Amino acid sequence: MPKLAANLSMLFTELDFMDRFQAASEAGFRGVEYLFPYDFPANEIAAKLEATGLQQVLFNLPAGDWAAGERGIACHPDRIEEFRFGVTKAIEYAQVLGCKQVNCLVGIKPDHVTDDDAYRVLVDNLRFANEQLEAAGIAFVIEAINTRDIPGFFVSNTRMALGLLEDVGSDNIRYQYDIYHMQVMEGDIARTLETNLDQIGHVQLADNPGRHEPGTGELNYPFLLAHLDNIGYDGWVGCEYVPANGTQAGLGWLKEFNLV
Repeated sequence: MPKLAANLSMLFTELDFMDRFQAASEAGFRGVEYLFPYDFPANEIAAKLEATGLQQVLFNLPAGDWAAGERGIACHPDRIEEFRFGVTKAIEYAQVLGCKQVNCLVGIKPDHVTDDDAYRVLVDNLRFANEQLEAAGIAFVIEAINTRDIPGFFVSNTRMALGLLEDVGSDNIRYQYDIYHMQVMEGDIARTLETNLDQIGHVQLADNPGRHEPGTGELNYPFLLAHLDNIGYDGWVGCEYVPANGTQAGLGWLKEFNLV
C-alpha cells in the first residue's frame, strides 16, 4: 500500500495551518507535505509533528513572491543570490523538521530571458542547491508543472526534467512526478512511472479535470496506486489536490481504494 502524505497547503484548509497536522493524523495520514514552512518557526512545526506522530515528507525551496504570482526563481539570472540564500534557509528548516527531501519549483521564465540563458542559470542553481543539500544529508527533487495552470513554467514535461537530472549529474537529485500535472501535459502515466522509476524520488496525485481528489475524474487511481506497488515504488505519495466539497467530505476515496 502506498505511503500517503497529506498536502497541508491544499487539504484541511478549513482549519488554521497549525491545526491541520492533528486533522491529518486523525484522518489516517502518516506523513505531511506542504508548499512552504517559512511563515512559522521551525521549532513550532516540529512540535506539531512530534505531537501527532507525523513525518515531514517534503516542502519546497523558497520560491520568490508567491502572493504576487511568482512560482520559483531558479531560472532567473538576476535572482541567483536570493536563490542561494533560500537553499540555506530550506536546509535550516529541514534539519529541525527531520525532513529528508526538498523540492525545487524552477519558476516561470522571465520574458526578457532566452531559453538558453534560463537553462544555463537553472542548471548552475540546481548544482549549487544539490551540493548543499547532499552535504546536509537531504535529497533533492525537481518538478515539472503543466503550463495550463501556470503559463510559462519553464519545466513542463518529463523529458526536460530528466534532462536536467542528467545535466546536474548527481544521484542525490531526482524527479518529483506529479500525476495530475503530467496527465495534463503528456498522459501515459503508468508507463512513464515504470520506465523512469529509478529516477523518481517523490510522487504527487490529484485527478483531472479539476485537480480534485482521486475518483472524481478520468484517472484510474485504483490501478495507478496498485501499479506503484507492483513496480516497487517505496517512496511517499503526496495528496496534493483541491477537495471538491471540503476535505473531510472528500476523504472517502481512501476507504474506497482500501488505503485505510
